[in-house]
Amino acid sequence: MKTSELKEHEYNPYYRAYIEALGEVDLMKTLRKQIKNYPQFLASIPEDKLNYQYAEGKWTVAEVLLHVLDSERVFQYRALRFARKDQTPLPGFDQDLYVPQSGAGNRGLDSIIEEYKAIRQSTITLYESFEEDILKRKGVASNSNMSVAALGFIICGHQRHHRNILRERYLQD
Repeated sequence: MKTSELKEHEYNPYYRAYIEALGEVDLMKTLRKQIKNYPQFLASIPEDKLNYQYAEGKWTVAEVLLHVLDSERVFQYRALRFARKDQTPLPGFDQDLYVPQSGAGNRGLDSIIEEYKAIRQSTITLYESFEEDILKRKGVASNSNMSVAALGFIICGHQRHHRNILRERYLQD
């Protein structure tokens, strides 16, 4: 499935920027491309930058990285529920509650990279199991309709968004 096949009613407008940031891409190719490229990007981050904040009250580099991991897990869980036709509305999750509980300050880059690879491989395996009709299934999360396909693209776009923020605001010399 390609981004252009998504309809606007398949996701909350809040996520539009994540999807648009991807351009015209194939979902499975993007998931697979990112599992190769993102660990290389992570490995290029100096270990001494993990606890860096670019401004008071902003997340550290490690907190941003773990937020990306937590979010992928949440979006993946939503996709599984909707794929299985579970119509129970799912609540949102408060990223500002999750981040302080992540233990980011105690994590090294190698462990973050390994966790990312495991989570992304799980996402790929899950999405490989979905037939085309399953990608179109919808459910409600955070009071908005979401399709299984949209959640996959949001996972990819959310990662790209935060990689860009890390490059622009955290990793500038």
